[in-house]
Amino acid sequence: MAPRVLISDKLSEAAVEIFRSRGVEVDYRPDLGKDKDALLAAIGEYDGLAIRSATKVTAKLLEATDRLKVVGRAGIGVDNVDIPAASAKGVIVMNTPFGNSITTAEHAIAMMFAVARQIPAADTSTQAGKWEKSRFMGAEITSKTFGLIGCGNIGSIVADRAIGLKMRVVAFDPFLSDERAIDLGVEKVDLDTLLARADVISLHTPLTEKTRNIIDAAAIAKMREGVILINCARGGLVDEAALRAALESGKVGGAGVDVFVDEPATENVLFGAPNLVCTPHLGASTTEAQENVALQVAEQMSDYLMKGAVSNALNMPSITAEEAPRLTPFVKLAELLGSFAGQLTETGLSSIRLEYEGDVAEMNIKALTAAALTGVLQPLLQTVNMVSAPVMARERGILVEEVRRAQAGAYENYIRLTVKTERQERSVAGTVFSDSKPRIIQVKGINMEAELGSHMLYVTNEDKPGFIGQLGTLLGEAGVNIATFNLGRTAPGADAICLVEVDGEVPEAVLAKIVALPHVKQAKPLQF
Repeated sequence: MAPRVLISDKLSEAAVEIFRSRGVEVDYRPDLGKDKDALLAAIGEYDGLAIRSATKVTAKLLEATDRLKVVGRAGIGVDNVDIPAASAKGVIVMNTPFGNSITTAEHAIAMMFAVARQIPAADTSTQAGKWEKSRFMGAEITSKTFGLIGCGNIGSIVADRAIGLKMRVVAFDPFLSDERAIDLGVEKVDLDTLLARADVISLHTPLTEKTRNIIDAAAIAKMREGVILINCARGGLVDEAALRAALESGKVGGAGVDVFVDEPATENVLFGAPNLVCTPHLGASTTEAQENVALQVAEQMSDYLMKGAVSNALNMPSITAEEAPRLTPFVKLAELLGSFAGQLTETGLSSIRLEYEGDVAEMNIKALTAAALTGVLQPLLQTVNMVSAPVMARERGILVEEVRRAQAGAYENYIRLTVKTERQERSVAGTVFSDSKPRIIQVKGINMEAELGSHMLYVTNEDKPGFIGQLGTLLGEAGVNIATFNLGRTAPGADAICLVEVDGEVPEAVLAKIVALPHVKQAKPLQF
């Protein structure tokens, strides 16, 4: 029986033709995604679900089907898909991360011009029969400084367009290397420098806990008087109330906003503010972009349903069916090693080195390296996957080096990941035992053996008597239960590492007490 796909949102009809030409049965019901009950009743009849943003793929929807194998999102954002629930049900979630990059970049540039020349307000006034030429005094953008927060795929396109407009571009991006900045023709700066120098600031970064409200009242206070702010990236990057106040005071001379904390934004604190241009999340809304993402998602879903090939998956490695049984434990190990290093990395990455030793060196290390890069980049970029991670690393000028070698030590298989940043070099190594479970076996050259749980506490300290007791007491008093305790040191009394698996998150107040303990150098919670 041929696989069957439901398209529950408005998608280019070219996608329907691709499914059919690949031997997939398809039902095009573009309004079904808005009707939760009708979608719930129908979902059990399909192997695949192709969506945009209107359909909400909830845990309840996923529980209603045992047939669904893949959800394809035509576009990059998957906020409307419960990925953990999909993973638990064995449903692959795919997106199309690069189909609308140019369109979004062009919208940011268009918003800059609209704000700088007050085009929407001038249009409304003129068509109302007024001739208020003196009211709409605009600003030139030539020779002005353009500040880019985020310089990945979309950000780099915006930089290219801004340079073409004879603007000076400064960029803040923790993953942007000096070499990549030179190639792009931008000046790499820290955030405070960007805020102080830029005449126009445009956001092109994912929404994470680190970037949420990256533009707040404190950040606005550091900006130049009359700055123009553009956000075509994600709602939540800008504190909307703080921006409203800054527009009213004139501190921010104008703002172009395409994305909001709550969407659809039928009401918002920003509405009615002076010198504000708003659009209803139009960043990806061009004929070309809609066509591109529709074609891509149809091709990806067809390849999976007909051939078992996986690409642009957010919750599954891109490996073939033949490789999967042997490779999957090492993919998990590589991603864990990357995540371990990525969560401990706070400055710009310049290079990542992966050493494969033993039998694993003969495997598909391209998939393993992609998994490791996914782990490293995930803490900041969130939606990165095994397909997009290598591309994003190249965009940021991160040098990726792979080394294969025969078994030389006690372990039959061994992967070491080393990250080099502006300040330091850090390495972590692991292996997979016969139980197929990944283990950490070395951190910063210190030997240990640890299985990573969901919540871990990483502590570096000087090896002194009484430390373990003090740490255990602090966690116990806070009601944090210890599952496993893993220790390693270079020599008695020298540098030591403690990896503690705990049953839940460690409160910030407890972390502060741990850091204050004598001989402790660092304490950081990790999640896997």
